[in-house]
Amino acid sequence: MTRQQIVTDYLQAHNIPFELYNHPEGKTIEEAKRWWREDGSMHCKNLFFRNHKGNKHYLVCLHCDYDLDIHSLEQRLKASLVAQGLPSCGKLSFASPERMLKYLGLEPGSVSPFGLINDTEHHVHLFLDSRIHNADTLSFHPNDCRGTVVITRDNFERYLQCVTNKYEYIDIQ
Repeated sequence: MTRQQIVTDYLQAHNIPFELYNHPEGKTIEEAKRWWREDGSMHCKNLFFRNHKGNKHYLVCLHCDYDLDIHSLEQRLKASLVAQGLPSCGKLSFASPERMLKYLGLEPGSVSPFGLINDTEHHVHLFLDSRIHNADTLSFHPNDCRGTVVITRDNFERYLQCVTNKYEYIDIQ
C-alpha cells in the first residue's frame, strides 16, 4: 500500500472529508507551487525537528510562504512547553532522514501532519502556526510529494483528534 493510500484510507475510515489531487513530484515548496491548484486553501510548509538530546521530536506547520527563524522558534516552543509543565525543547535542529522515517514513516520532501498516522507511540509533538487556525481550508502532501490533500480546518482538527498526538497552535512569527 502506498503512503498516499494509507492517508486516504485513514481519512475515509474516520469519515473525514477531503479532496485529493495528484501532480508531478514537488519535494520543495518552490517545486510544489508549480502544481498546486488555486483552490483558496492555505498551502502549508512542514518541518521536522529534534531537540539537542535527540529524545524529543517536533513537527512544525506554517504557511508555505513564511520563512522560519529557528532561534525565534526555539524560544516560542520553550515558552509553550514550559507553560504546560513539559520539558523545554532546548536547542533545535532539523531531524535526520533516519529519524523522519522512524517517527513519521516519511522521507524528506514528503513531510506532513499525516505522518502522525505512523507515530503510534505519539512521540511527535505538533506545533501549528496560529494563522492556520484562521484558514478555512488547508492543503498538505498526503505523505507523498506527488499529491495534495485539501481539507477544511475543522476536518483537519478532527483528524488530529483521531491520531491523538499532542498539538497546539502558537505564534511562530
